[in-house]
Amino acid sequence: MRIAMIGTGYVGLVSGTCFSDFGHDVTCIDKDAGKIEALLDGRIPIFEPGLHALVAKNVKSGQLSFTQQLADAVPQAEAVFIAVGTPSRRGDGHADLSYVYAAAREMAEFLSPGVVVVTKSTVPVGTGDEVERIIREVRPDLDFAVASNPEFLREGAAIQDFKRPDRIVIGCEDAHAEDVLKEIYRPLFLNQSPVVTMSRRGAELTKYAANALLATKITFINEIADLCERVGADVQDVARGVGLDNRIGPKFLHAGPGYGGSCFPKDTLALLKTGQDYDTPLRIVEAVATVNDNRKRSMGRKVINAMGGQVHGKTVAILGLTFKPNTDDMRDSPSLAIIQTLQDAGASIRAYDPEGMEQAAQMMTGVAFCADAYEAMTGADAAVIVTEWDRFRALDFSRMKTLLKQMVLVDLRNIYERHEVERHGFKYVAIGR
Repeated sequence: MRIAMIGTGYVGLVSGTCFSDFGHDVTCIDKDAGKIEALLDGRIPIFEPGLHALVAKNVKSGQLSFTQQLADAVPQAEAVFIAVGTPSRRGDGHADLSYVYAAAREMAEFLSPGVVVVTKSTVPVGTGDEVERIIREVRPDLDFAVASNPEFLREGAAIQDFKRPDRIVIGCEDAHAEDVLKEIYRPLFLNQSPVVTMSRRGAELTKYAANALLATKITFINEIADLCERVGADVQDVARGVGLDNRIGPKFLHAGPGYGGSCFPKDTLALLKTGQDYDTPLRIVEAVATVNDNRKRSMGRKVINAMGGQVHGKTVAILGLTFKPNTDDMRDSPSLAIIQTLQDAGASIRAYDPEGMEQAAQMMTGVAFCADAYEAMTGADAAVIVTEWDRFRALDFSRMKTLLKQMVLVDLRNIYERHEVERHGFKYVAIGR
């Protein structure tokens, strides 16, 4: 099928590329001339494992192309996906839908009869209704449909998630839109990926509910970790004992410094705002968002306590800056609050991240960015693991002894065993252990 993907951010570029790899003819559209120029030149503006090779393969085959102009692709498209950003709006936390509505308004004059417009962006309940109204305002006689097809991609594993999804959610109000989307996803039927069809509003809410529930699991186990430290239990034992219950499952029960990234923080806030708009308070989600925000700064205080209660004039080596490994995404990363807390207490920061330092440099000041973990630890009074990149899982403790002024390792991701670290003479501080 002929597909136009409006937006070449994380969701749009991954989705468009994977659709093209299914054999569809896909054109990705973006107003950002720099992005399009980079993509046409073979440069990928985001870091996602495997994406560079997949883009190159499908550009070469002619299945994938890029343009700035809606007129180049929308008139021929049988499905037009909206995959633009929906960041949190300043002031109230609601999703900023201005890019979605602008895309709907600008594409309207180019749409062909029978087209299905699909919101791939994460949008609040009722957004599809407004998209439909905007298009009808411009083209009152056009035969078209609007559907919702939320994404459930994990940064760092997005291609795998797209090609082998847990489920495909399709929200639509007519049979034609459902048929078109099922045809687009037909290659996944071989993997027996379940297709869940529902109303458009139901699909929009499903995305927010899923992210809020995952955020709740993370926040829950983080609070249990705090209790474990008080009572002398190991949160990893508790999480395993809980997670083996099939009704609960083991995923997202890994204690740490709090969730971040492009989805959970903004989506929980947007869901709360939707609840307020419909006079349905969501007290659990409200607590989750509050507890998570507070946790990030508390991790900075945890580091300070591990270093004797004061860090003025001391240097801290931060290992990992992104909110999770295998991405360069710094949005709402715990490292931002941790570093700020340490700096406010008078500490100097040396940091290393395999992919996130370019973005980090735009979001924080007074940080010395280093070439590797060992350079970051040179002359530092403590090392702090903030992101569980694989290259931090087998640190050379003998070498660390020669670099660090004080033998303190704060492991905010629990990637080491206490006895393993302490036998090298280090003070080891972890989460919930």
